[in-house]
Order: sequence, then structure tokens, then C-alpha cells
Amino acid sequence: MKFDFKKYNRNTLGGLLLHLLLALCLLLVMAVVYFFAYLPNLTNHGETITVPNIEGMQVAQLEEFLLTKDLRYEVNDSSYSSEYPPLTVLKQYPHAGAKVKEGRKIFISINRTNPPTVPVPDLIDGSVVNADALLRTNELKRGRITLVSGPFNVVKEMKMGGAKIEPGVRVPKGSVIDLVVMDGGKRNGEMFDLVGQELEDAKFLLLGNSYNFEIYVIGDTLGEPPVVLKQKPDPGENIKVGDIVDLWVGKPGTEVPEDENGEEEDE
Repeated sequence: MKFDFKKYNRNTLGGLLLHLLLALCLLLVMAVVYFFAYLPNLTNHGETITVPNIEGMQVAQLEEFLLTKDLRYEVNDSSYSSEYPPLTVLKQYPHAGAKVKEGRKIFISINRTNPPTVPVPDLIDGSVVNADALLRTNELKRGRITLVSGPFNVVKEMKMGGAKIEPGVRVPKGSVIDLVVMDGGKRNGEMFDLVGQELEDAKFLLLGNSYNFEIYVIGDTLGEPPVVLKQKPDPGENIKVGDIVDLWVGKPGTEVPEDENGEEEDE
């Protein structure tokens, strides 16, 4: 059967419909090729990169490291942590393990070169317990307690680096503040029993009585509050204000080694 092209001339209704159908078919083919062949190839469809963990890495090493992974980075925030050196990565987004495209930009927060400053709280004439709480609230650390003669058991003076420091002075966050405390007349007393108590409760009692302490961690304490496993001086022994009490702490039921070695913990 011979096809009659004249019958489907553009000037006829049948010809117009035929040309429209052919144009639609052509557009459909082009769309299929674009979306399922060209575009996936252009955007590396299905090809992903696992984001590496860069937290704790120095910024100076970051660019070269990420180039090897076909990734980039951009600093979008900064904060301060005493646990990391200056100009190290504190946080990242996307997080380590995420799947991203090649060339993806990783946004990072870096550790400041200089820590922010905070005001020294007024600890004068307050108790050691109160001083410890205020220092923690202001992100400062309590140092050593030095006892001096005095009728009351309160803070008489604050020091930093051996020099007297006044309330309100701004110091770097995380600074250590030493306390000069009146001895209340050098009272003597009997050591109380701390074994079995949670560490924070034991520290509260010791600070409230103006005793110093050293803490030694035995084993793994993750998952639950550590308790006092052993103490020196023993319960009932004579002790005076300012003496040091050694505490060995760990999970309930943990045995203290005979050599009593443990990891010393900051106060």
C-alpha cells in the first residue's frame, strides 16, 4: 500500500496532526536522553563520597586532605575549647560518614586562637562550696586552697598565677583560681566515711569542711556516676582543715588494685 504524503500535507488537518505528533515524539525522545543519560552523567548520578572525620584536624592540613577526597571546606563559625589546640576543627557538617557528591563543601567550626574572657566572680567571705560552684558556673577552675589563720572558715583572698586578683577582673575562660581560706581556728576533727558515696556527694562534703582532695580513677567509669571505692585517711582518723584526702573512685563493685594506681582526675 502506497502512503499518500499529499493527503497529510501541512495544509490539511491530517497533516497538521501528524506533524504535531512527530514533534511531540521528538521532544519525548530528547527529554528521555537528557534526564536519563546526559544529566546523570553531568552530575555523577549515583556516585557518592563518604565524608571523612575531620574534627580535631588542623586547618592548615585540611585543604590538601580534602582535595584528595574531592571535597572542599568553608569556615562558618568559631568557638573555643581548652581540649583542642588553636585553629583545629571542632565541628563539621555534613557529619563524618555522610554520603555526598564530589566537590561538596564541608562547613566547619574552628577553635579560636585566644580563649574568650570571663569575669572573676566575687568569692570573698563565701564558703569553699559556694566558691567552687561559682567558679564552675563562670567556666573557671578552682586551684589549690591555702589556709591562713582566721576565726571563720571562709574565702579571704583569690589568686591567679601566684598574684592576688580582684573580683570582676576578666580572665581567659578555663583559668585556675587559687583560694586563700581562713582556717576557722585550725579545727581538728574525725574523718567521715565516704566509701560507697557518689563522687560528687563526697566532693561536696570535703569542700564544705575545707579539705583538699586528690582523685584516682579505677577502670572505666562511663555510663554511671562513679562512687568512692577507698579513701585515705580512713574513717575515724584525725584530720584538720586543709588536709588532703585521697579518693579512689570507679563503678560500684570495682576492686582497687593493691598498688592503688589509677588515673588521676582533675578536680
